[in-house]
Amino acid sequence: MRRGILGTLGSPLVQVESPEGSVVAAKVESRNPGGSAKDRPAVAMVEAAERAGELGPGDRIVEPTSGNTGIGLSMVAAAKGYDITVVMPASKSPERRQVMRAYGADLELIEGGIAAARERADELAAADGVVQVGQFDNPANPEAHYRTTGPEILEQVGDRRIDALVAGSGTGGTVSGVGRRLREAFPELEVVAVEPAANAVLSDGESGDDEFQGMGPGFVPPNLDRELLDGVETVDVGTAEAAARRLAREEGVLVGQSSAASLVAARRVAARLVEERGVDAAAPAPDNDVGVLDDDPPDREPIPPECPLVVTVFWDSGERYMSTGMFD
Repeated sequence: MRRGILGTLGSPLVQVESPEGSVVAAKVESRNPGGSAKDRPAVAMVEAAERAGELGPGDRIVEPTSGNTGIGLSMVAAAKGYDITVVMPASKSPERRQVMRAYGADLELIEGGIAAARERADELAAADGVVQVGQFDNPANPEAHYRTTGPEILEQVGDRRIDALVAGSGTGGTVSGVGRRLREAFPELEVVAVEPAANAVLSDGESGDDEFQGMGPGFVPPNLDRELLDGVETVDVGTAEAAARRLAREEGVLVGQSSAASLVAARRVAARLVEERGVDAAAPAPDNDVGVLDDDPPDREPIPPECPLVVTVFWDSGERYMSTGMFD
């Protein structure tokens, strides 16, 4: 028995349809208690502020967000007894607002992108008793993924070698923290960031349209370890949404834009590795036979060791994107 909801952080690693000769597996982060990968740094950043004596009883948390970090922090604030104000661009989905308000958060919507939300949060944080945890530059963000997501992946793959990590970049915390931990275990691991084609700051240095919800903030966050990256993939929002629809309708996995973009990029990297290595082994497709009523679990066809294994991250559930029309 867990003594509180914050002790339930964790997610499964799930194989999805992959290019022939490869295996792509995703951390399904919607299984975290607040429904996204951002729950991990939300807990870590609040507890780091508590340990440092910066946050205590009666204080209010404030944070700018495109949605999932705000939801994660709202959950943590409710569980720990803090008030919270979330500053979010008005363009983000109504579902995100509803979830934060359900946790009791105060929500301030602003016109513009995440940079404008950061400016407003800085203003609010100037008041006494108000603490901004700072997801874009707080080292507890990538450290949370280094200490939780990375080790979970290593345990879940067992004795398999991981050939690449491909993950969307928002705050940079996930790709940096997980990438650093996996690189320690697999020195030849490729680490590839994913960003929106219309807001490709890492690729061309220019910020653009804030189309994606939760990926591509329009600037390079201090928490992104660019020296860790071996490459950057860009994905346009139309391609990502089409991939999300296919994933839901053909594989039963419901995810949003940034998750689907991460998958598109992961499949590209997997196909390239197959070609570069001349792999001709056919990896088995995802096996969805569960055997709930069987006494013994079904046998699994082994994955040939020569098939590249590419790990990616599914950040949240597609339920937070219904109002965008992407599943219509």
